[in-house]
Amino acid sequence: MNSNPGIIGIKLGNMQFFTDDGNVTRVTVVEAGPVTVIGKRTKEKDGYSALILGMGERKEKHTNKAQIVAAQMVNQTPKRIVKELRVTEEYAAKFEVGQVLKVDEIFTVGQKVDAQGRTRGRGFTGVMRRWSFAGGVSSHGTHEYFRHGGSIGTNMTPGRTLPNIKMAGHYGDETVSMQNLKIARIDSEKHLLLIEGGIPGAKGSLVLVRHAVKQRVRKAGR
Repeated sequence: MNSNPGIIGIKLGNMQFFTDDGNVTRVTVVEAGPVTVIGKRTKEKDGYSALILGMGERKEKHTNKAQIVAAQMVNQTPKRIVKELRVTEEYAAKFEVGQVLKVDEIFTVGQKVDAQGRTRGRGFTGVMRRWSFAGGVSSHGTHEYFRHGGSIGTNMTPGRTLPNIKMAGHYGDETVSMQNLKIARIDSEKHLLLIEGGIPGAKGSLVLVRHAVKQRVRKAGR
């Protein structure tokens, strides 16, 4: 279980800017705030440690009575986005309910992070788009078989279609993580994170940014 520090945010889109040495850096802009701690999980009560984060104000017409009561119990307003973030017990002790997370206190410029988002749904697609199949040959008498997947099983043994065969089906709309992305710039006043490269998800979708778990450590002399 990944228990590294992190924060939730909204993907605003992509842009580029020039660095001090004149190079162009392509980044994804994430609006990570203001994010408020609206609850905590403890090992004594829940068996694990976590921070319950809230972002954005929920409209009254979209809020039921249970959500209103739960927010009032911690002297908070109902949040539009609520996400539980697993963290270590020591890290959770640094925050109190109602405290606003600051991006410049969690991340630093040049740090490696992991970004998780939900990819755009592409509906029912064929094997050429879903699995990058080459398709069938277009000569030697081929007829209406240009974008098919080919053979999916055997005749005698085992005489059935094996499981996990790549076929047409639902494509996209799945959780994907991009690892070891670099933070290019931080705007603490606007709660913005500029992360090099792309992050899964459409504009306006929810993303989760954490400290990298597989960061490579360069050895001396390399």
